Amino acid sequence: MRILITNDDGVYAPGLAALYKAMQKEHQVVIAAPQTEQSAVGHAITLSDPIRVRPLGPPEGYAGWAVSGTPADCVKLALSQLLDYTPDIVISGINKGSNTGFNLLYSGTVSAASEAALQGVPSIAISLDSHDPKADFSFAGRVACLIAAKLAQWNLPPTVPLNVNVPALPESEIRGFRFTSQSQTCFKERFIPRTDPRGNTYYWQAGETANDISTDRTDQSTVQAGYVSLTPVRLDLTHHKLLDSLRKFELSL
Repeated sequence: MRILITNDDGVYAPGLAALYKAMQKEHQVVIAAPQTEQSAVGHAITLSDPIRVRPLGPPEGYAGWAVSGTPADCVKLALSQLLDYTPDIVISGINKGSNTGFNLLYSGTVSAASEAALQGVPSIAISLDSHDPKADFSFAGRVACLIAAKLAQWNLPPTVPLNVNVPALPESEIRGFRFTSQSQTCFKERFIPRTDPRGNTYYWQAGETANDISTDRTDQSTVQAGYVSLTPVRLDLTHHKLLDSLRKFELSL
């Protein structure tokens, strides 16, 4: 397969290196990833500044481009300008830290996969549930290879990205794979106030995702239980059931 790889942790992220190494053994792989870390930028795109592109080469060990924009920019630019073909699949990751629950709204990793899906290209977002600087991404890389090979058999519409989260456990302790729903767990907000040398107050975001206590097969509870979570993501934000009930009401000026 011809595979486009991107991420939100930047071209020098170890998760990107592990994914590239795993996929390039059997596939034609090219990278279009942010030049610098773009975590939690969501589906932002660059409109008011030029997007600069730098070819990757021997120093990085990749084929592809470093892009000055967001993850969504990377996918847009690659599909419309940088590539002279449409890839068979776009894979975004491997992200440092899980992307479950409402984190999907903030995640640049998931948004890159969503951008590919918006353009009709099958896509996967994959994350490892660890922020450890020494985290081993190799098993998650093999998971990405397995899912990419199976994706066509599952008949997912190309407009539906698949969000994958891998527990940060030794392979022998992984209990299996589960198809899951998105957890409704919220982010527990916490900001740490500090004072700069001029006496001005500033804040560090220090919140974290609350534990999912659901007994259902949600993405977060599944990862916590030691399973790889696979969640098909719907990009249509319309609440269709509520819409039907609202249509009975009339409004007038």
